[in-house]
Amino acid sequence: MLQQVSGEGAAVEARDLVKTFGDKLAVDGVSLAVPTGSIFGLLGPNGAGKTTTLRMLLGIIDPDSGTRSLLGRTNPLDAASEVGYLPEERGLYPAMVAREAIAFMGALRGLPIREGRRRAVAMLAERGLSEWENKPIRTLSKGMAQTVQLLGTLIHHPRLIVLDEPFSGLDAINQEKLEALIRAEAAAGATVIFSTHVIAHAERLCERIAIVAAGKVAFAGAVDAARDRLRPIVRLQTRAEEGPWRSALPHEARWTGREWRFELPPEGPEPLLRALLEHDAGIETLSIERPGLHDAFVAIAGAAAAEAMGQGVPA
Repeated sequence: MLQQVSGEGAAVEARDLVKTFGDKLAVDGVSLAVPTGSIFGLLGPNGAGKTTTLRMLLGIIDPDSGTRSLLGRTNPLDAASEVGYLPEERGLYPAMVAREAIAFMGALRGLPIREGRRRAVAMLAERGLSEWENKPIRTLSKGMAQTVQLLGTLIHHPRLIVLDEPFSGLDAINQEKLEALIRAEAAAGATVIFSTHVIAHAERLCERIAIVAAGKVAFAGAVDAARDRLRPIVRLQTRAEEGPWRSALPHEARWTGREWRFELPPEGPEPLLRALLEHDAGIETLSIERPGLHDAFVAIAGAAAAEAMGQGVPA
């Protein structure tokens, strides 16, 4: 289901995009809308069609059918100078020093090379990385080189930032730094789209998401709307193991060996609470937990998609 965001409120729109490669249908009718100034996540397993979708949105490849608009242009390439794109396949000239690599990426988007060098020096200094300035790319670690390419993606102050699997290959500390950078760019007014197969990144960062599986959008909308598709989960521990109060538990209640777990009934917790108190169940703990995005993803895209992402299925 596509929740519409159109007109001046959308930085990116796509309607019914289809793309085939030979006899493989890679993208099958994808529709989505990305509000201006938002952080938008494209979430799904490898091979789901995320990268192909991003490339069509950016005009790197054309769809077989469907329409798209980017920053108000129906031809995405007309907006290229206002876009920063970090592809999944990283690529820098190994002999270039970091400063020149960053400036060169800005020049590809129309930034004068002298201004690019000035900004590159400043960006590295802001992050305490001035010692990288004259280091050839081939001497940098994978994570360091990825940081250089990310800075080159941002050097021309793009209105739209598109990051394809940006967390891949980063350790936990650098993932946190990247999350902070994404938040800062959005706070400064940029629209950020990133693809990922790690649900936690999308849950922490995104206001809206599209869940992609087998080339289709299984869900597009607010993260809260995805989570609200599932009822809250009740976790209950009692001192008494048996008693008349047991009849108040929903029939699908599951005993885990130390607590009961079940979905909050439509009538709410009050009837259960009355039964527990009236029949001296001895409540030790009772919590009502809202489902996370992981649970919503499994419900929407299926357990097989979650397994393909290496995320597993909730216990």
